[in-house]
Amino acid sequence: MNKILKRTLLPSLMAASLAGVTLVPAKPAAADDQVLRDAGIGAVTNVVTGAVRGNGSVLGNAVKGGVTGAAVNGANGLRNTRNRRHRNIGQDVGVGAGASAVTGVVTGDSRDTLGNAVDGAAVGAAIHLLTNGK
Repeated sequence: MNKILKRTLLPSLMAASLAGVTLVPAKPAAADDQVLRDAGIGAVTNVVTGAVRGNGSVLGNAVKGGVTGAAVNGANGLRNTRNRRHRNIGQDVGVGAGASAVTGVVTGDSRDTLGNAVDGAAVGAAIHLLTNGK
């Protein structure tokens, strides 16, 4: 009896959960677009600053920049609606520097923490300049 229940119940349960998982992300969310935009800006900016400084690989710099951009977006997401549209340059640069320094340590690029912080500050400034008021 136990095998019969497993053979009957499990496939239908898996099908129902798979349908639920695929239908949930179908709702569009504007916040996701903003996170992806800031992560993209961060990745490109960090690749450029890494190339200028001659530090790290393109992929490693893109990952650090993407994480930094998402962190800057997250820090601004905690603010109220008016302040989200009018970002604070000090906050963006500070969060970018801190997030990039921490990401560098986590990814194993801890030999140049100050350089990672400078790259992150550039990411925060670029995001601020390109998205302030939008």
